Amino acid sequence: MSVPAWDMSESVAEAADAAPSVGMAVGRDVWVVLPTYNERENLEPMATAILAALPEASLLIVDDASPDGTGEIADTIAARDGRVSVLHRPGKQGLGVAYRDGFRWVLERPEARAVVQMDADFSHDPAVLPRLLAPLMGNADLVLGTRYMLGGDTVGWPWYRKMISRGGTLFARTVLMLPYRDLTGGFKAWRRELIDAIRLRETAGSGYGFQIETTWWAHRRGATIVQVPIVFRERVAGTSKMSGGIVREAILLVLRLRWGAIRDAVLRPGARQGRL
Repeated sequence: MSVPAWDMSESVAEAADAAPSVGMAVGRDVWVVLPTYNERENLEPMATAILAALPEASLLIVDDASPDGTGEIADTIAARDGRVSVLHRPGKQGLGVAYRDGFRWVLERPEARAVVQMDADFSHDPAVLPRLLAPLMGNADLVLGTRYMLGGDTVGWPWYRKMISRGGTLFARTVLMLPYRDLTGGFKAWRRELIDAIRLRETAGSGYGFQIETTWWAHRRGATIVQVPIVFRERVAGTSKMSGGIVREAILLVLRLRWGAIRDAVLRPGARQGRL
């Protein structure tokens, strides 16, 4: 079974106190995976902010052939900063697909110890990165940046966006019987071994359902999952990628995951969850 999530900000302090070094806190052997599609206004300042927060980290920009030239800007950044790499994909296939390709690319680098995923539009504050990584220096396998806990918040969204987001997490928590308070968020820090263990090739989500699905599989693996409060802000520039199709895909994905768990319990009643 999954270890219960630690309680709020105390978890971060305890993890930091238990850390054998501060290497990960400055980004040593950490890769930040940043999917982009039409983010030309945000990419340059976002890359600068990420590398300022984690000066020893590496940044992988995963661009889906953005029509606005984001990919070319990414190449320019990478040409002048050796910490930055770019993965060009042939077209827009969804956030989940971009993350899967980016994670696989990072896993080919043997020095990688941790992977952070985040949005390119400043909805996720790069200054929070050291705090997000701190529990990984303890015994955490996965850290969830969480809007819906004490110290977390969502700023700049209209009421219906908040309702969709909170409702999506409530639906997924209820159907999948998960204890985590923010299942649709995309600001996460992963221990490398956990990404290897959840078998990315078997994930199906191409939109925001990918966030729910990967947390579900981490939980099923018995991972130690920690929640850290974050403040999510509406994007600084550009256009939101949220759509009705993404919401429908996530709902159907949650139902398929629950049905799969029921089927496995019936067919293999003695089977035990895998552990890392």
